[in-house]
Amino acid sequence: MFNHYRTQGFILKKTDQGESDRIFTIFTKDFGRLKLLAKAERKIKSKLRAGLELFYLSEIEFIQGKTYKTITDAFLIEKFQNLRRNLERLTIIYKVANDLDNFVKGEEPDEKIWHLLNETFEKLNNSSLKIENWRAKRSASSSRSLLSAEAPKLKIIYYCFFWNFISILGYKPELYFCSSCQKKLKPEKLYFRAKEGGIICPNCSKNFKDKIEIKPEVVKILRKILEKDWKILSRLKNIKEYLRALGTISENYSSFILEEKNDKI
Repeated sequence: MFNHYRTQGFILKKTDQGESDRIFTIFTKDFGRLKLLAKAERKIKSKLRAGLELFYLSEIEFIQGKTYKTITDAFLIEKFQNLRRNLERLTIIYKVANDLDNFVKGEEPDEKIWHLLNETFEKLNNSSLKIENWRAKRSASSSRSLLSAEAPKLKIIYYCFFWNFISILGYKPELYFCSSCQKKLKPEKLYFRAKEGGIICPNCSKNFKDKIEIKPEVVKILRKILEKDWKILSRLKNIKEYLRALGTISENYSSFILEEKNDKI
């Protein structure tokens, strides 16, 4: 007799298997990241289809099979339908799902990651509501202009997810003191070095070649990101000029952490 387990989960990835089955990667509230088999889910008449779609929050029931945990039931809780209404939001939520898949491998519950995912999904979904209202009232050109203006704010939501996520995993960057000499940082030309785990001062930067120059304003934004100070972040001006720097150091730190994790395997 199989034991049945029930939990809530964010559906992050799906892969076809065989003629009609699918494998779903789901980050669950009670079990962490799971890979679950949904038998015959691709068939039109499958009862599972209504509750299993990318980026849904669903309540799922599963049993432990010989090879896979197998989904026996799925009930939709939240569609987050605004996530699917423009490419920018879809791109960001795919990046969030990819980060979860890359960095979290074991089946272990994590309340902090669960709450961070909840917050990220809700903010990405709700931030778009005024865009949809404008679409109904304005011309196509006005809508495109607003979407363009909204894109930087959506990217900030992603960076809030990324930096808080890796901090939960134990890779919180040092942003107040030089990661090399430990002296308090001043608002001057600064550098990011992944191997040092944060910002380094101009003097220490002379000792390293693999460093990334970073403006003090970007360091301040990173501090607010880690504090999740949405009030300040929502009011940032000229954010576009800092997004490229945030992207560069985020990708650099992500690559470093993944290489380090792979070396330990």
